[in-house]
Amino acid sequence: MSVEIKIRKGETVDKALRRRAKRGFEKPAERRRRKKKVKNFNAYLRKKWDNV
Repeated sequence: MSVEIKIRKGETVDKALRRRAKRGFEKPAERRRRKKKVKNFNAYLRKKWDNV
């Protein structure tokens, strides 16, 4: 599942992400799944670049 965020002219990425987060109700399980996905991806990148 990929997320697409359309950034408006002159808008920062942080602001666009906040706008996406406030778009509607998100189940707690979906929120946990999304945060776990980001955490795992960051761990993967950290492990990948530690070996370089």
